[in-house]
Amino acid sequence: MQINREILRLALPNIVSNITVPLMGIASTAIAGHWGTDSTATIGALAIGVSIFNFIYWNCSFVRMGTSGLTAQAFGAGDFRECTHMLARAVVVAIAMGLLTLALQSPIGKLALWAMNGDEMTRAYYYARIWAVPAGILLFGLNGWFTGMQNAVIPMFTAITVNVIHIACSLWFAFGFDLGIVGIAYASVLAQWTGVLFAIVLLIGKFHCVLTPIDWAEVFDLKRLKTFFSINRDIILRTFCIVIVYTFFTGASARMDDPNLLAVNTVLLQLFTLFSYMNDGFAYAAEALTGRFIGARKAIRLQKSIRGCLLWGSAVSAVFVGIYLVGRHDLLALFVSDTANAAQIIDTAGRYIIWIILIPLACTMPFIMDGIMVGATETRIMRNSMFLATAAYFAVYYGGYRFIGNDALWLAFTLYMFLRGVLQYYLSDRLRTIYRKAL
Repeated sequence: MQINREILRLALPNIVSNITVPLMGIASTAIAGHWGTDSTATIGALAIGVSIFNFIYWNCSFVRMGTSGLTAQAFGAGDFRECTHMLARAVVVAIAMGLLTLALQSPIGKLALWAMNGDEMTRAYYYARIWAVPAGILLFGLNGWFTGMQNAVIPMFTAITVNVIHIACSLWFAFGFDLGIVGIAYASVLAQWTGVLFAIVLLIGKFHCVLTPIDWAEVFDLKRLKTFFSINRDIILRTFCIVIVYTFFTGASARMDDPNLLAVNTVLLQLFTLFSYMNDGFAYAAEALTGRFIGARKAIRLQKSIRGCLLWGSAVSAVFVGIYLVGRHDLLALFVSDTANAAQIIDTAGRYIIWIILIPLACTMPFIMDGIMVGATETRIMRNSMFLATAAYFAVYYGGYRFIGNDALWLAFTLYMFLRGVLQYYLSDRLRTIYRKAL
């Protein structure tokens, strides 16, 4: 029971934090679907714009994941000096990545818009939202450090603040000023920077007693930096594969013969995202507890926490299968207005809803396994499993597209998710590699 309380103490605030992200996506998609006269074009433009920023953010997510595992291990060992220096490293790297993205916004934008067939609406969205990127990367670093410090409450309050501001301002800017999806982009800029300021205030208030003076020579110590960047190298490669898969998914949807399929797949992917962020709450708990118990050399508690997180993740998957079976029609109706075009989108989506029902079953393991590997800093296993799963994704899609069309895209995506978890389990010698690190 004690380990379940630990898991829920970390998982529940993370679930609340994570659930606000797809809710923001759902709200943005719904706003796009109700703005203007062509729901398909507006939702499609937003989907492409969001995919571009997913590409940017996901490729910077190593700042969070690399920070979390190392901080958790330092916390478990009681080394608060190293915890402070991990915070400093995360902030420095995040600032550097944010400034680099702003400096390269024009070539990145031109390449992304060309690759994704973005129109003028998407272009305006991109150049408005790009100013939110430095704040978003800073939040990655701060939230990774909070997770490593076994604190899920501050990221929760920050996420709620960011997303409430984003949704409120999106409605205001999109309809009040008639800015459409550009208004959604400006809302993101305002919300992200407010989140950074809020997180810093909470950090100082909560952790001022344990933070030590920063020794910049130690922050940039070559041995520690080598460990930090070797972990991050594997995470970057792994994340790049995720970005390729999701970006290709949207790009392939945009190139389908049926022009409605981009909007349809976007709506269905939002339903999957709702589940994935829910399950990720237990992945973050696995991440924090795995690193903590490895740092503290508590092998028995490590085993119990891993088993507990896997069981809780399986329970969440089962719940979402039930939700999608019973409420799929009502969920689809949330996204678009009551126009003839919207009715066609909902009707087409109904033909592919079976994949959203099946995916939670395929995703029982991969999210939790990701958290375990991050906490244990076994990022090479994450990287290698992702390489193999991504190869399978493209093989299944190109092998089946001529025969089953859009179903091949969903089959490839479902198999890709399933393989991620299974491969990590076996590449870690059925988790024995992880357990040995706590001995």
